[in-house]
Amino acid sequence: MTSATGELDAAGIAEQPLRSAYLRCRALHARHGRTYYTATRVLPPGRRPGVHALYGFARWVDDIVDEPAPGTTTADQRARLDAIGADLDTALSGGRPDEPLLRALAHTVRRYGLPADYFTAFMDSMRMDLDTTAYRDLAHLRAYMYGSAAVIGLQVLPVLGTRVPREEAAPHAAALGEAFQLTNFLRDVAEDLRRGRVYLPADVLDAHGVDRPLLEHCASTRRSDRRVRDALAALVEVNQGFYREAEPGVAMLSPVARPCVATALRLYREILDEIADADFDVWRVRHRVSDARKLAVAAPALARALWARTVPGPRAGD
Repeated sequence: MTSATGELDAAGIAEQPLRSAYLRCRALHARHGRTYYTATRVLPPGRRPGVHALYGFARWVDDIVDEPAPGTTTADQRARLDAIGADLDTALSGGRPDEPLLRALAHTVRRYGLPADYFTAFMDSMRMDLDTTAYRDLAHLRAYMYGSAAVIGLQVLPVLGTRVPREEAAPHAAALGEAFQLTNFLRDVAEDLRRGRVYLPADVLDAHGVDRPLLEHCASTRRSDRRVRDALAALVEVNQGFYREAEPGVAMLSPVARPCVATALRLYREILDEIADADFDVWRVRHRVSDARKLAVAAPALARALWARTVPGPRAGD
C-alpha cells in the first residue's frame, strides 16, 4: 500500500503546510471512517488526498456538533459553526483561511471544480442538528440528508471521475450518500438518543406504534421490542431502496474508481445484513463489518483496481 507521503507525491502536492493539512484530513478519515477508509485504499494514490480532504472537513465540523467539550452550550456551537462558515467562505473565494484543514479542502475544491453551494448545504444541515431533534417523515429527513450526506456523494464524484457526463452519474452518487447515512442512523439509534435526537421518520415509527419513550426504554434496558423491530425492518427496506438507486452509478465511474465505490457500497450494505441477522436489535451491540471481512472484500477490489490502472488511456489523478 502507498504511504501517506506517497499519496501526496502522487497527487503533486508539494507545499509542506498544505501536505500537513492533508495528512490531518487523512488521520481523521482513518480514525473515524473505518469502513469508508478501507474502501478508499483501493483508489489510485493520487486520488486519495482529495477524498481525505472532503471526509476530514465533514468529520471535523460534525464533531463540533456531536462531540462538544463539557460545558459547551448550543450558542457556543452555533458561534463556532458561524466562524467556520466565514473561514470556509474565505477559503472558497481564494483567500487564506485561518484553519489549516480548510486549506486542504480549498485546494481540493479548486482542483476538481467543486461547487461552493455543496458546502453551504452541508453547513446548513450541521446547523439543523443544533435545534432539530426529530423528523416528521422521510421527506423531512431527506431535506436534512441532502446537506449532510447527498452532497458528500456529489463532492466525491469529480474526484473519482466518471465515464459518462457528470450530471448523469450525480443522482446515483447522491443516493449512495443518503444510503450510507441512513445505515448509520439505523445502526446508531441508541447513540443518537443519548444526544437527544431521533433520525428515524416519525410517520414510520407511528405506523408501528413506536414513540420516543419506547425507543428510550429499549436503549436504557438494552432490550428490543417487537414494534421497534418492525419499524426498523421497514426502514431497512427504505435503506435498501437507496442502495438500489445508487448501484447503477458504479458502472458510470472511471474504471480505476469503480472498485473503491463498489467496496464501500458492499461493506456498508452488509451492516444492514448484520442488523437484520440480529433481528433488528440495535441496542446491545454497534453493528459493524469485521476487519477480516473488510480485508476479504477489499483485497479482490484492489486487484481489480490495479488491473484497471494497466488499461491504456488518460487517468487524471492516478
